[in-house]
Amino acid sequence: MNILFVCSRNQWRSPTAEAIFKHSQLHQVKSAGTEPSARIKITEKLVVWADIIFVMEKKHKQRIREKFEFATNDKKIIVLNIPDEYAYMDEELVESIKVAVSPYLEITEK
Repeated sequence: MNILFVCSRNQWRSPTAEAIFKHSQLHQVKSAGTEPSARIKITEKLVVWADIIFVMEKKHKQRIREKFEFATNDKKIIVLNIPDEYAYMDEELVESIKVAVSPYLEITEK
């Protein structure tokens, strides 16, 4: 399964999520950001590649749906509700991501 994690600038939250899950045998994982200043900017190619997209905030889902309307018609986009208040690999951020993502991955791995 291809999983895409998205935040605003692809500096702290989505790269942390990518790092957490990148060694999974069950998933291919990438991350991107919605802002023009993002380290890796989200593209239609990434959206099409992803089987499921996890976004950190509701605004990320809205931006993706607006920018890639046709590519997201049948995409599952999950809002994790993780605020932009952590540094890369912050312990609390890692735990928040694991807790928020695990129910969805358990469902898809069965």
